[in-house]
Amino acid sequence: MALHIFSQIIIIFIYSNFKVDSASLATNSTTCVPQNCGNGPTITSPFWIPQRQQPSCGSPQFNITCKDRNPIIRISNQDYVVKDIFQNNYSFVLVSKDAFNESNMCPTPLTNFSLQGTPFSYSDLSVNISFFYNCSSRFEEETYSIDCASNGNFSSFAVFHPEILEKYNYSIDSCQSLVHAPVHVDSINELFNESYTDVLRKGFVLEWKCSNCVEHDSEKNVKKKVIISLCSAVFGILLMCVVFYIWRRRQNKRRSYGSSYRSRNISSFTSSMTDPEKNGAYHGVQIFKYRELEKATNYFDSRNELGDGGFGTVYEGKLKDGRVVAVKRLYENNYKRVEQFMNEVGILAHLRHRNLVSLYGCTTHHSRELLLVYEYISNGTVADHLHGEKSSPGSLKWTTRMSIAVETASALVYLHASDVVHRDVKTNNILLDNSFTVKVADFGLSRLFPNNVTHVSTAPQGTPGYVDPEYHECYQLTNKSDVYSFGVVLVELISSKPAVDITRHRHEINLSSMALSKIQNDALHELVDPHLGYDTDNEIRKMISAVAELAFQCLQNDRDSRPSMDEVLECLVAVQNGMSSNKHNMLDGTSDDAVLLNHSQDMSPDSVAAAWSTSTLSTSSG
Repeated sequence: MALHIFSQIIIIFIYSNFKVDSASLATNSTTCVPQNCGNGPTITSPFWIPQRQQPSCGSPQFNITCKDRNPIIRISNQDYVVKDIFQNNYSFVLVSKDAFNESNMCPTPLTNFSLQGTPFSYSDLSVNISFFYNCSSRFEEETYSIDCASNGNFSSFAVFHPEILEKYNYSIDSCQSLVHAPVHVDSINELFNESYTDVLRKGFVLEWKCSNCVEHDSEKNVKKKVIISLCSAVFGILLMCVVFYIWRRRQNKRRSYGSSYRSRNISSFTSSMTDPEKNGAYHGVQIFKYRELEKATNYFDSRNELGDGGFGTVYEGKLKDGRVVAVKRLYENNYKRVEQFMNEVGILAHLRHRNLVSLYGCTTHHSRELLLVYEYISNGTVADHLHGEKSSPGSLKWTTRMSIAVETASALVYLHASDVVHRDVKTNNILLDNSFTVKVADFGLSRLFPNNVTHVSTAPQGTPGYVDPEYHECYQLTNKSDVYSFGVVLVELISSKPAVDITRHRHEINLSSMALSKIQNDALHELVDPHLGYDTDNEIRKMISAVAELAFQCLQNDRDSRPSMDEVLECLVAVQNGMSSNKHNMLDGTSDDAVLLNHSQDMSPDSVAAAWSTSTLSTSSG
């Protein structure tokens, strides 16, 4: 009975609303249709144009005026051009009318922007730029001159970050006035010149909340209200729970970023005084200023670009002290992981090995971008020398390739002992100095970011052609994932072929598949680079055969069948020593390894794995 009464009430409520909305639609359909000023977005409720529409078409504080074919809204006694409106998330983009006018070369704000008394709030994408007028002094670096301002003089300037003022021990009391203006955070990230006007002209984002907003756009709104009326009776409580959860999550998120990151008032300048990074170091690595690295790379000039990978783009730079460095500019989609970034830098900073690239430092988490500064390695990557721009037939001798294999394995053994899985072992991440000494790069960066972060074709969980198939299928990352990737590197050293090549036969596009097939079918000679001496030098032939068998073992689908990096290194050292000494007899033509290779065409990968573990590995340990 109660259910019946309740259903009747719902039906009456919906019907009455439908009648009212239908009547309202009939009277207002001609006056509340979407409008346009000529330029800019379509104006729909809650925004409205008083000159064209009735007051019932919108809400009072959402008045739009058309001027010069542009939609203008007045906030804080200033005119702003509405560049875009996003109804789906209740936000809109606007820019100061002065800044919007491209003929105005000095669009400096004279009064603080305020949202007091409005239904608007700042988006998470908004930060402040501060304008200091008529100061007693001015520092040249890391500020932007606004001498052109009508109320400015030679000691007026704009600044983005509060830590800059702290650096120069600057007091705001020494200025006649201070004005804050909101800008989009991405605009600051893209600022590559001395002009602040481009940043202002890109505008900023506001969000709105309007409890009394009405919708009179079309008949769709009537249907929408009917659906909402019905659903709200059933899901009202659930919706409140979701809204509360989202609100709490946003509150916690904003707290975690700290007041200095998105502060909109001058108190942020003093909050950084207690910053533990103030002494210029963090966990033993140097803290660099963003502007210092910006200038060192010639404002991230594309001509200074060294490479582009899964975590960011690397640029060559030169510091003030003369050091040449590699600056890794982390991708924007990783930008928000500030807390984890700073914590993990402490881990990376303590990894020291002769075959790992040294981390010199990073930017502070207050910086507009997250940048890592590494030692610069001048001789390119192993990939460059094998099949890239530095490659030429016979230029990389077998002895050098063996050293590369041993030194890379040594670095990975060290990382695994430090509980760090590289996760992106590949020849593009193995750098070479002028003496062809290995320097492994990007180690530990995969710890900084989640597995689902991607960029172009490269992902932190690995690069196509190198990814452990078991990890790819089950998402279970272990040290053996690095072993698999290293197996691909070994095959590249043997063959001089890239890990992936779509011009190869369908079954051989992945080098790992080609290698497994060639080794198992006694066709190793078809895989080996013909310039290495495989057919002419018996000792090199034995060495390559042994390394090929080791690569075969590393490339097993079952990770338990793969050796550890310790075992891989031990075997490679034994192979390397055998090149100049008869101390090891493991490479004798009648050894178990040679027999294994000759008869591998009759064996499955698993049987090869079993034989290998009792032959090469045991022999190399002796």
